[in-house]
Amino acid sequence: MSGEKNLTVMIKNMDPYLNQGNYVFVSVKSLEKIKREDTICEFKEEEGVTVVMRKSKADELELDYDFIASWITLKLHSSLDAVGLTAFFSNVLAENNISCNVVAGYYHDHIFVHEKDAEKAIKLLRNKTEAS
Repeated sequence: MSGEKNLTVMIKNMDPYLNQGNYVFVSVKSLEKIKREDTICEFKEEEGVTVVMRKSKADELELDYDFIASWITLKLHSSLDAVGLTAFFSNVLAENNISCNVVAGYYHDHIFVHEKDAEKAIKLLRNKTEAS
């Protein structure tokens, strides 16, 4: 299943969903004290492993973080080689002074925004979906 590639169709069907809870990005040298089931995603970087996880779990593990995020999932199954969807929603958010951090999964795009901007961001994205 390769996913949608047509930008007009993707915008119309992106169906943004606000996941419950607060999420953080942490950087660790080792994953030995973090269970795989406690992570949303991870990415190896030269300086360490970036892990996205629930804030409550990071607090429990006494991990440091600087940014508390809300997690928006686009329910649309977009293709990994689709062109324009990330630019579209990041521009919508940027025009409204909302920073976003994007993670592309095989099936869906995931957007992490500052927790204070979550409601505004989901409303903006839903309005753009309805307007298309």
